[in-house]
Amino acid sequence: MTAQPQPAATWRDFEQVQLGPILCHALDAFHENGFHGTTVRDLARRVGVTVPALYYHHENKEAILVALLESAVRTLIDRCRAAVADAGDDPVLRFSYFFEAVVLNMTHRARPSALDSEVRHLSPENRRAYAATRKELELMMLALVTEGVDAGVFVVDDVPGTVRALLGMGQSIARWFQPDGPLTPDDVADRYTAIALRVVGCPAPPAHA
Repeated sequence: MTAQPQPAATWRDFEQVQLGPILCHALDAFHENGFHGTTVRDLARRVGVTVPALYYHHENKEAILVALLESAVRTLIDRCRAAVADAGDDPVLRFSYFFEAVVLNMTHRARPSALDSEVRHLSPENRRAYAATRKELELMMLALVTEGVDAGVFVVDDVPGTVRALLGMGQSIARWFQPDGPLTPDDVADRYTAIALRVVGCPAPPAHA
């Protein structure tokens, strides 16, 4: 059973994550103990079912991780697409909204986003499938940066390398952001979007629409 990403009313709105009991408890367990440190028996105990009952819903522990990863990355991709569509035709605004959507997702959805670091535990087949899905995000950003360069508003010598660096910067936020920390998700989004714009050679961030 695969978790289905929940469509957002707008890309800046974040409702409570809707996950079934198994995935909800697995997300907590993986956050607390890591994928390798979490046993199937522990997951079953948290959910309040037997191990065979757990296997009825998911083939194994890796399948649970795959479901969580797929749900998280699909939700992120959907939000980024909505953000770009919201920006209209302005290439600077399109790039800015895209990166803002990434950062807001990494802060509001820090736990599921941080699971990306557990990809190393996937089988080669599952890793390739997840990488192919995640590639959609990279291709979207490649198109946005190229669009800005072609329009003369960005100055980037190495577009693929810059995109990988920026996405890596955005992904890292999920590993350090704390909801009760001094910075709000909006604070982080404003700061990191401004950094991203400077990296592509556009020092002035646009005003929010």
